[in-house]
Amino acid sequence: MAPEREVVVELFTAYARDHILVVTGAGISLASGIPTFRGTDAGAVWKRDILELGTFRYFRSDPVGSWRWYLSRFEKAAAARPNPAHTALVALEGFCARQGGELLLVTQNIDGLHRRAGSRNLIEVHGRADRARCSRQGCPHGAPTGSLPRAELDLATFVAHPSPATLPRCPLCQAVMRQHVLWFDEYYDSHRDYQWSRLLDAAGSADAFLFVGTSFSVGVTDMILTSALARRCPVLSIDPAASASTLDVRSLLVPAEEVLPAACEALGP
Repeated sequence: MAPEREVVVELFTAYARDHILVVTGAGISLASGIPTFRGTDAGAVWKRDILELGTFRYFRSDPVGSWRWYLSRFEKAAAARPNPAHTALVALEGFCARQGGELLLVTQNIDGLHRRAGSRNLIEVHGRADRARCSRQGCPHGAPTGSLPRAELDLATFVAHPSPATLPRCPLCQAVMRQHVLWFDEYYDSHRDYQWSRLLDAAGSADAFLFVGTSFSVGVTDMILTSALARRCPVLSIDPAASASTLDVRSLLVPAEEVLPAACEALGP
């Protein structure tokens, strides 16, 4: 682990006074008990038909089925706790701030573990599992700006008797509520909370890039990686299951929950 730790230390030592963009995927939450999407773990969600279930089209055709599927998924997210990789990124954010630089964390995950660990400079580009929003465009509780804490919805009645009559509804307009997540047939700029324009600015101006637990198979990671390589910025990837398919990315095939805390310890306060 020592050589891999030194690679991370080298990146942060060189660029902590500048701007570092960190991008995390499902792999960082695997140690917290949340299955990945495209990974090799037994619970990988991609092994099921998420391309159909994770769409607005499916929600419109079967809102009861959509809500049931997501609630079963979100049970694990609600019970999960941040692991050492999440807390290490909080420490690295603080380290950069003390050096006069900035670490911006972009996560593809909706589990909220980065926020619960204490990350502040954060973009949750695919939304949040702990919130829901009205399905009616333009409603104050819907896109493009609104949402509600999931805890404010009457989900117990729906869970006990799932049917169209018990679907959670908007307290303002009574339209059916939906997940506050980016579905596969939607666009990144469809809701303010995804912070798409801020992400584009960061991808075009960051000085160094760190990818953690991502397979580089989603459009947003490909876009960020393309921008980084076009500007010849240093790019580091940490994921024991996947290496980037380019010689311009340095890949560490080690668990993030091991190497990131070790790097924090080496960097000191």
